[in-house]
Amino acid sequence: MTLPHRTLAFAYRALASFVILLGIARVSGLWSASPTWSAFLYYTVLSNVLCLGWIVWSAIATLVDAQHKGWYGHSTPSARGAAAVMMAITVTMLIYLFVLAPSLFTQPGAYEPFTLTDNLVHIVTPILVIVDWLLFVPKGRVRLFDPLLWTLIPYAYLLFAYVYSTLGGRFAAGAAYPYPFMNVDENGLVGVFGWIAGLSVALVGVGYLYYGLDHWLGRLAVRRTDAGASASAVETAA
Repeated sequence: MTLPHRTLAFAYRALASFVILLGIARVSGLWSASPTWSAFLYYTVLSNVLCLGWIVWSAIATLVDAQHKGWYGHSTPSARGAAAVMMAITVTMLIYLFVLAPSLFTQPGAYEPFTLTDNLVHIVTPILVIVDWLLFVPKGRVRLFDPLLWTLIPYAYLLFAYVYSTLGGRFAAGAAYPYPFMNVDENGLVGVFGWIAGLSVALVGVGYLYYGLDHWLGRLAVRRTDAGASASAVETAA
C-alpha cells in the first residue's frame, strides 16, 4: 500500500540519499586523501550512483509537487523509471548474495564481505530503493515488456566492461575482468555465456515478480479507491 504523504516521502528520500552517498563514499574512499577512483568501474558502485541520482531527483520532485499541489499525494519522476532503478540495484544485491559473496570476491577500495561498507552498497541501498518503491510510488504503471527492458542496464555495463578490457583497461589488481563469472580466460566463451544466460533468465524472472506485485498492488489501490467513493456516495445519499 502506497502512502500518499509527501512529507514522509521527502523525509525518507532525504535520509536515503544520505545513506546511499555514505556507502558510495566509504567504498570508494571519497572522503580520504586518496580516493579509489577505480571503484567506479564496478557495477556495484555505478548502480549505487544511479540510485543516488534517482532518489535525489525523487526528493526534489516531491518538494516541487508539495509546493504546487500540497503535501498530500504521490510524487515520483516516473513510476516506470522507479521500477527500472529498483531492478538495477536488485541485480547488485542478488548477484552479490548468491554469486559473489560465496566465492569470497574482492574489489578495490574499502571492500570486505559483510562489513558495514559492504552491506551499505550491496544490501542497504537496495532495500532503501525497494522500500521507496513500495511506499511512495504509484502502482499499476509497469508494462508487460518492462522487465525485458530493465536488462538493458546490466547489459550496458557488460558492454562497457568488455570494451574497457579490450582497450587495455584493467580493474582491481590488474584484472582484465571485473567479476569472476565474466572471466573469459578462466571460464571460456561458453562458460561466460552460460553464466550470463543463466543470470539473465533468473533476473528477468525476478523482474516479472516485480511486475506482478506492481499490478496486484495497483488493483488493490483501485478497489480501495472505489470502496471509498462508494461509501462517500452512500453517506451523501443518506
